[in-house]
Amino acid sequence: MTVLSQADINAEIDDIAVSYHRTGLEESQPRLNYPPYRSSVLRHPKAELQQVDPEGVELAAPCFGLRDVQEHESDLTIQHTGEPIGERIVVTGRIVDGDGRPVRRQLVEIWQANAGGRYRHQRDQHPAPLDPNFTGVGRCLTDDDGNYRFTTIKPGPYPWRNHHNAWRPAHIHFSLFGNEFTQRMVTQMYFPGDPLFAFDPIYQSITDSKARERLVATYDHDVTTHEWATGYRWDIVLTGSLRTPMEA
Repeated sequence: MTVLSQADINAEIDDIAVSYHRTGLEESQPRLNYPPYRSSVLRHPKAELQQVDPEGVELAAPCFGLRDVQEHESDLTIQHTGEPIGERIVVTGRIVDGDGRPVRRQLVEIWQANAGGRYRHQRDQHPAPLDPNFTGVGRCLTDDDGNYRFTTIKPGPYPWRNHHNAWRPAHIHFSLFGNEFTQRMVTQMYFPGDPLFAFDPIYQSITDSKARERLVATYDHDVTTHEWATGYRWDIVLTGSLRTPMEA
């Protein structure tokens, strides 16, 4: 194991701080402080990064394997006794690094609203129906080629009180755990042609239009199943100049 001097550790912390507090030249990732997205003003970091022992943090890290994640967990339409209401869809894609190499055995978790645009969560009380046969959470592990696949219901848009007449475009949240808990990354996948894109400050907090487009899935007729489900493809790039935008 390489032992770093205190000077090396301080230099590494300084490099992280510079990359974390981005300048206006890099807008392919969401802005940390974006006033139209009111929560970002309250949640973005206002203090310098604090030094911690990474090995100490990782002692509490999860370790996932094939025995921990069951195959049926990736199908959100069979988790209850009845059929959920809404358009059944398949969402699939690859998780790769900046050089296109597959990220194997990656734990992928998703959560989403139901077809009426409501989460099964205590704080979501807007007047849309709850679906007793849809919880809206699932997970899977990528295969040897970095592929993931979920069967679910297309979520609906929902109001979120950020401003007057504020509605979120339909989306699915993705969580990628990496090899250690400290590597966890979270992002959102959107659906093509949504008219709410122009009015959503979370989506618009990424000012690079090409980067925003990388959050939008593509309809894929080869993924679509006859008389069963429509199909969408969405690849996730973890590093490099074409990386998928991630939440801070």
